[in-house]
Amino acid sequence: MPEPTIQQNPKRATRRDIVVAFGCGVFVATMVGVSYAAVPLYSWFCRTTGFGGTTQVAHALPAHEVSGRTITVRFDSNVAPNLPWNFEPERRTVDVRLGEVVTIYYSVTNEAARAITGQAGYNVTPPTVGIYFEKVNCFCFTQQTMKPGEKRDMAVVFYVDPKLAKDSELDTLKDITLSYTFYPVREPERPVAESGNSDKSGHI
Repeated sequence: MPEPTIQQNPKRATRRDIVVAFGCGVFVATMVGVSYAAVPLYSWFCRTTGFGGTTQVAHALPAHEVSGRTITVRFDSNVAPNLPWNFEPERRTVDVRLGEVVTIYYSVTNEAARAITGQAGYNVTPPTVGIYFEKVNCFCFTQQTMKPGEKRDMAVVFYVDPKLAKDSELDTLKDITLSYTFYPVREPERPVAESGNSDKSGHI
C-alpha cells in the first residue's frame, strides 16, 4: 500500500523562502560593509598603537624638555621595481636626543623620460617604537609628481617622544630605523570621448 504524500502549504513555503532570502541578503550586506570598514579601521589602529612600526603624526612641536638619552636613527630608502626613480637619504644615520626635533632630507630623481607620480610608504623598526616616533612633516603624506629628469630634495621633520624612556621594554634600545619605499601611483585613464575630441580639435 503506497505511503500517503505530505503536501506543504504553498503560503508557508513561500514565506520561508522569503525569510531565508532576506537573511542571506542581510549577511552579504554586512560582510560587504565590514570589508569596506576594515581598511580605515586597521589604518586607525596602526596610527593609534604604532602597530607594525607605523609612526605617529605630530600636529605641533613638542612642548616638553629634551632628554639626555641619545638614540641613533638610521634612514633606509627603497623604490618599487617598476618605478624608475633614484631615492637616497642625505645621510644614513643621525644621533638624536629624545624630544629633539630633527630635519633630514631625501633626494629623489626621476630617471624616466616622462612625468611619473609616486607616493611613499613608511615604517620604523623595531615595530614597538612606532608609537613614540613622531613625524611633524613628511613627503609621504602626499603624492609626488616628478617631471622627466627632475631632482627634488624632500624633508622629513621628526622627534622621538621622551615617553620612550619610561618604557621598560625599551631600556636597551640604541637604534631606530626609519624606512621609506616609493611606489608608482597609477594615473586615471582619459575617457575615450575626451581623447577623441582632443584629436579632432588638433586638426583643421
